Amino acid sequence: MALLQIAEPGMSTAPHEHRLAVGIDLGTTHSLVASVRSGSAECLPDSSGRVILPSVVRYGETGVKNMGEDALACADTDPFNTVFSVKRLMGRGFKDVEGLNLPYRVKDSGGMVEIETDYGTKSPVEVSADILRNLRKRAEATLGGELVGAVITVPAYFDDAQRQATKDAAQLAGLNVLRLINEPTAAAVAYGLDQKRKGNLWCSIWVAAHLMYPFCDCKVVYLRCWPRVAILPWVAMISIAQWLITLLPRTGFRN
Repeated sequence: MALLQIAEPGMSTAPHEHRLAVGIDLGTTHSLVASVRSGSAECLPDSSGRVILPSVVRYGETGVKNMGEDALACADTDPFNTVFSVKRLMGRGFKDVEGLNLPYRVKDSGGMVEIETDYGTKSPVEVSADILRNLRKRAEATLGGELVGAVITVPAYFDDAQRQATKDAAQLAGLNVLRLINEPTAAAVAYGLDQKRKGNLWCSIWVAAHLMYPFCDCKVVYLRCWPRVAILPWVAMISIAQWLITLLPRTGFRN
């Protein structure tokens, strides 16, 4: 069957409109951007062919001096201006982070904490926006067009303030947030666990876990059980395990 292209009288037919969207993993230590190309998901590289961007920004007197691998290399020589692990400061007040061993200077601003650099005071939202802006430019250069939006991953334990801070960072970076998706859910979808499953098991449980000391995100992403009350002990065990992990000593940052 042939497809007909229809246009108003006197107007030529317009080609199929291409709308570009990406998925972004805004990580604590590393970030990346991906898109679906030719039917398969593909991580988008930078000009050097690297797909992973260390979530590190180094500031100078005129603004962002370098980012990623180049900024990470300066963490020891310029610790006050090299900002990393900023994701853990998103939406957090000074009392929430005063026990963390940070090499750069963090001050109380009455709301979300702020970071003092040679460029001036930067909020965690602004630092995250610089990382997202870098990923947006990379994606637009690779895909050859302007992005209409992005899906961004966030930890399952992020509260409303942290999620809103992520949205604000994306807006500053010129990104339209299509959706925030929990990291365990994103991992489950990537493995196809959102698809229907076949089988006659009386009880099936799929749990997605995102492990990174000292945090643990666990989420039940697939549940098929009869009677449903039989699932309660399993859910309780998952919750208790997650709670016990959060009791581990939180000394500094670990990858």
